[in-house]
Amino acid sequence: MTASFNEQFGQHGAWRRGFASQLQELREWLMAQDLLDSSVQERLQRLEDQMRGDKVMVAFVAEFSRGKSELINAIFFAHYGRRLMPASAGRTTMCPAELGWEAELMPSLRLLPIDTRESPESLGQWRVRSDAWAQYPLDVGNAQQIADTLVKVADVRKVSVDQARRLGFWHDDDEADNPMVDADGWVEVPMWRHALINMPHPLLKQGLVILDTPGLNAVGAEPELTVNLIPQAHAVVFVLGADTGVTKSDLAIWRDHVLPAGAGKAGRDDALAASRLVVLNKVDTLWDSLSSGAQVQAQLRRQQQDSANLLGVSVDKVLPVSAQKGLVAKVNRNDVLLQASGLPAFEDLLANGIMGQRQKVLQAAVHANVQQLQGQVDRVINMRRRELDDQLAELCGLRGKNASVIAGMRSRIEGENQEFDQSSTKVQAMRTVHMRMLKDIFQLLSSAVLKKELTELKEALDQRGLKLGVRKIYEQTFERLHAVAVRVLAQAEEMQNLMSTSFRELNAEFSFSLQVPPALMLSDFTEDLHSIEGSYTQYLGLSSAFKLTSADFSQRLIKALALRLRTVFEAASNDVEMWSKSLTAPVDAQLRERKRSYTRRLEAVDRISGAATDLEERIADMENAQAHLGSLQRQLISASAQLLVPLWSERAQTTSAPLDINLVA
Repeated sequence: MTASFNEQFGQHGAWRRGFASQLQELREWLMAQDLLDSSVQERLQRLEDQMRGDKVMVAFVAEFSRGKSELINAIFFAHYGRRLMPASAGRTTMCPAELGWEAELMPSLRLLPIDTRESPESLGQWRVRSDAWAQYPLDVGNAQQIADTLVKVADVRKVSVDQARRLGFWHDDDEADNPMVDADGWVEVPMWRHALINMPHPLLKQGLVILDTPGLNAVGAEPELTVNLIPQAHAVVFVLGADTGVTKSDLAIWRDHVLPAGAGKAGRDDALAASRLVVLNKVDTLWDSLSSGAQVQAQLRRQQQDSANLLGVSVDKVLPVSAQKGLVAKVNRNDVLLQASGLPAFEDLLANGIMGQRQKVLQAAVHANVQQLQGQVDRVINMRRRELDDQLAELCGLRGKNASVIAGMRSRIEGENQEFDQSSTKVQAMRTVHMRMLKDIFQLLSSAVLKKELTELKEALDQRGLKLGVRKIYEQTFERLHAVAVRVLAQAEEMQNLMSTSFRELNAEFSFSLQVPPALMLSDFTEDLHSIEGSYTQYLGLSSAFKLTSADFSQRLIKALALRLRTVFEAASNDVEMWSKSLTAPVDAQLRERKRSYTRRLEAVDRISGAATDLEERIADMENAQAHLGSLQRQLISASAQLLVPLWSERAQTTSAPLDINLVA
């Protein structure tokens, strides 16, 4: 039987933890062998942190009453033997709900009041204000208490039409989607703006984050949800009703909030196809005694094909499912009903889509970092080997020589050392220019520059009334942001050229063995800019013109955009910093190794000046040191090969075995 999503995600988490342990073991081994410089240490630490802290978000998106919460219950919480997320008839999830685990916080449900929408602060700003959230503890050993507490996400309240308009739930230009007005002139809106559910569920503890979203009105009123959270989800599950197919509001959510987060971008089509899945839920409504099994299947196939055509996806991405029957089957351990529900097939596609994409991302990160790490450490070992070869040749040349020859050699080594000290002046000059150019790059990626580039767009969105011309200003803003990325890469190329020239001069004048440094790669930075640009376009067309007239909505939109861009700019700055360290680390390593070599050469000459036996002992020490370096190099190659085993291999399904390296210094 195919492993469930829970089992496959558990295997993925076990591999990540095992791989992180291997990286820690490699770091400790390199430290014990004195092979761990600052650049290598940071590279290993970042890769280890990425493995341990990797988050995988699955977003469930749909119109009201499509069965999203029931699907979440069936996939993730069936082992509790009951529903945890509220999933009764009618509207249940009234506000976006994030389920995850943060060990430093107590298990709890935190709810942000809907009134916070009347302030211009973004959701990201409210997240850090713990006093603004209503908090309810969760008893992780009591499923009934958890379920009773989570019902609060469905709370509603009555407000006036004017207040509903301010909160983003009433639109004069689109009355068909407005909530119903009761006899007293009140309308019903969610009581909460956002829910954070912190639970030590096994999958959540391994890095899974589940995002349960409400319907069209609630989703469209929260820019940070639709342009930050949903586009960054590793998988988006779009839920339809088998009895209704694709309705007008379903199609609006798909086009405006699910599809744009990468559609049409070069190199992203495969990832988009793997991460966008469609569930045709509630297929059990088609099961009846008046239709044969063949008739039901034919009806389902027509619904699948029609839905696929309307959404523009392949039919194999539209899966018929009964979340309710799947949950019942899991609770009652009814394998026949479970297969009939279609849930196992969906879980398998979901797991393969998510894990496949995450494995590709991690594979790329591992290959890039481990290969560069191996190259850096390998150069240090080869440097030590060359120094040992020179020392051994010197010592062998002293056999049978008198004290005056030995004294002359000592004098020559001291002269070489003094000459080498002169290289520090040139290295310092190189460092000065390098730091100045690095400062210029950091300035380009600073929050001040980002704020400046967003000023014109912010002013346009702050204007009262219709925001005419805002789309053109938006496009011009991103043209400038893309130009920033181009300037960063140009400055980095200039820095690389400077270092290359300096390396060649140091090699020629002082016998360094520095190699041409690698170029800066910022593909994630440029791709993220394109993705963000596409995500926000939906709010700048004619269909959103009236929504943009709201000052609060416009301010939330620009703040959500600024927050997302700031995160991307900071990530790019971190990449630049690590790249910069990889440029200077070889120079530091060679300076350190050369100093160590001169010290050891002088100590060797001093030791052998008294007796011939000391000379032979020293030669033997050098030969043993050469053999040890050869052993270190072989162990490094073996450890790197183990780390580069394909991640989705049989080994990746289990906790990674310890590295085959000797931790004895």
